[in-house]
Amino acid sequence: MGNMSSSSKVMAPVVTSSCPSLSDQTSSTSAACPVLAENPSLQSPIYNVYNQQINSLEAQFKQDEQKAGGAGMFPGLRRPGSDDTNLDPSNNMPMEANQRPAPGQVEALSTSRAKSTIPKGGSDGTWVYPSPQMFFNALVRKNKAEDVHERDMESVISVHNAMNEMTWQTVVNWERLHAQENQATPRLIRFLGRPHDLSPKARFFTMMGGAPPFDRHDWYVDRNGREMRYVIDFYFDETKAGSMDAFSLDTRPALDSFEAALDRVKMNIYQTAYKYGLPCPISGGASSYGPVKN
Repeated sequence: MGNMSSSSKVMAPVVTSSCPSLSDQTSSTSAACPVLAENPSLQSPIYNVYNQQINSLEAQFKQDEQKAGGAGMFPGLRRPGSDDTNLDPSNNMPMEANQRPAPGQVEALSTSRAKSTIPKGGSDGTWVYPSPQMFFNALVRKNKAEDVHERDMESVISVHNAMNEMTWQTVVNWERLHAQENQATPRLIRFLGRPHDLSPKARFFTMMGGAPPFDRHDWYVDRNGREMRYVIDFYFDETKAGSMDAFSLDTRPALDSFEAALDRVKMNIYQTAYKYGLPCPISGGASSYGPVKN
């Protein structure tokens, strides 16, 4: 994917506050209520990087522990995340990220993990990126490590992290359509990789002769306690290989509701107004839909 540093500049569109409905400011808490409202984002389920609901796994463990006669009565029972050999029988994936060297691994890999800027649903923290060792283990587990060398992992991780940061900025841009109604910062609840499932939009453009995306993700965002799904198609331009410009993505809300369809229409209007220098259709002022450097 190219030797890119995590400090590479990436571009993502942003809607600024010249249009009232797109303001970055959230509505303030009414002074008539002296008690602060509970943050709805902290009530959402907590997921790990394998799209497994951690708090549900923990509850299931406690139930199994009680059935087994209490703690220590059943040696084969392990708490979720207590060991990387503890697999979820539903998908045969580890409950906890594996930081051990893979079978046949030649060179040592770093096990350090970088924090992202992406707020994590169900918590006050952010998502943490996989270490080079974790990423390499995942490739081995999926039988995708044939042409991958340990020395390449730092570069792979850099590109991976930069792409995720870029993706989150495009999601936030969409969420600004609801800035006035949002009571809390949007947070990423979970994500699901679907590389073999073409989205309807990607399928249409592929049928028209366009290049297919090299990957697809579905990201689930907490918006005021509601789970909103976004579809992201990732594209790679071979003619720009070696630069972050080679990567592009198409982010939009999944058409799971009328609200999502309306958001697509609104965003298209704002983008068109900015492209042609037309006044903002909401405020009547100059349109300020433009790029922002990360």
